Amino acid sequence: MENSKFIPNEGKNINIETADFGSYSRFPVKTHVIMSDEKIKDVLDKYVVGHVEKDDYMFISEKVIAITQGRAFNIDDINPRPLAKLLCKFVYKSPYGIGLGSPWTMELALRDVGTARMLLAAFCSAVTKPFGVRGVFYKVAGTKARAIDGPCDCTIPPYNHFAKMAPAEPDKVARELSDYLGCKVVVIDANDIGVEVLGRSSEEISIDFCKQVFKDNPLGQSDQSTPIAIVRKV
Repeated sequence: MENSKFIPNEGKNINIETADFGSYSRFPVKTHVIMSDEKIKDVLDKYVVGHVEKDDYMFISEKVIAITQGRAFNIDDINPRPLAKLLCKFVYKSPYGIGLGSPWTMELALRDVGTARMLLAAFCSAVTKPFGVRGVFYKVAGTKARAIDGPCDCTIPPYNHFAKMAPAEPDKVARELSDYLGCKVVVIDANDIGVEVLGRSSEEISIDFCKQVFKDNPLGQSDQSTPIAIVRKV
């Protein structure tokens, strides 16, 4: 791999020293704006194949997996039910993303996670909020709900006007892509406040490793357009 081809995003570093797993390089892979009618393997053929080695990890944003699965929707085509408009009021609005704090994303959560679980999450949030406890809604709603996200000014068009669900069967996707590429694969949801591992090609891939190697979120999906990183032991 020509390392000079891969440059870090602004304010980020290629290399990172983890607390427990040693030093790793994270090579961000710049792509075009990936659309819903594309196949993820075609994207990998264009940008990743020929650059990975068998001991590498490919970390890929859950967002591009969801997009290529047809799980991203123009908000003009989402008609939130009254319950979605009500429940989104119980969600803490983070400065790093809209999450479930909009009627559109809450509607997707109701569809994908289920009404009963979302009602339970809202109840638990309402009970704990007077005590200053934040994040209960997401803890109860679960991983699939936490991975739902909506329109944001910092997102590259046209996805600044889209909401998307979590990818379907991310572990299965990771295994299939691992077989295709010949390296280990992690489907990840990372931002500047945390890292969520949604899928792994093998249970032997440590979640702690994934979180440590990605703790500063070296990817970027605004004008950086780097939804993939090739991770290699230094």
